[in-house]
Amino acid sequence: MRLRADAGTCAGAGQCARVAPDLFDQDGDGLVVLLRAEARGPARERALLTADLCPSGALRVHGSA
Repeated sequence: MRLRADAGTCAGAGQCARVAPDLFDQDGDGLVVLLRAEARGPARERALLTADLCPSGALRVHGSA
């Protein structure tokens, strides 16, 4: 599963970094930073959850790998 994070759309809520710290972080301004472009195994569920929780819609998941 491929991940995309748009810092320009990010509102800095931090849900992604709390739910999936192995996939996402926040920069000094609190905006999303993508740590890994792919999620596999158990990380897939966290990636899907973070995309659903993101209040600004800054996170996208693609594919099923």
